[in-house]
Amino acid sequence: MKRILLAALTLLPLAAQNQELGLLLGTLRGSGTPVLDSGTALQANYAHRIATVGPVRLFAAVNFLANPQRKVTSLNPIVIRDLASLYVTPELKAKLGMGRVQPYAFFGGGLAVYEHSTLTTGGQPNPGPRTSNTGAVTYGAGVDIPIIKWLGLRGEFRDNYSGSPVFNIPTSKRHNNSISGGFVLRWGN
Repeated sequence: MKRILLAALTLLPLAAQNQELGLLLGTLRGSGTPVLDSGTALQANYAHRIATVGPVRLFAAVNFLANPQRKVTSLNPIVIRDLASLYVTPELKAKLGMGRVQPYAFFGGGLAVYEHSTLTTGGQPNPGPRTSNTGAVTYGAGVDIPIIKWLGLRGEFRDNYSGSPVFNIPTSKRHNNSISGGFVLRWGN
């Protein structure tokens, strides 16, 4: 019996070939000091189903979340003026059910890339680096609502917890929360 169960679990990923591409638009907010204004969150998420266990479908996914620019608010004149960011985070996603409402949760980790402004809030040239990279942990939840077999609506909350950009002052790690909505395209068996 154990061999049959082991064989079934081994072959399960081969039988589950569904793929998804989520395209989302939302808002991105950060925590900490100095204060980052809200910005636009542009997301693309590719997921490949690797297993199905009862009503739960497991996906291996990678998420790309980009923010073109957020203004930095600080009274300190050496702090950067604005910041662009990109989070690339592989993740594991668990989706419940096959019905009209399909909630999911995910967890993963990857890379945060920050592009710093050329000027400081005081109007001087930025003495710090133009870009910096740091690790990021991502987690959150969402819901898919299928419209037709290959198209659905998606709403999602995500937190990218990462090292800090180079603000030119000491700072701590930051939460970068996004609330987004958009479409999900599906194909495969």
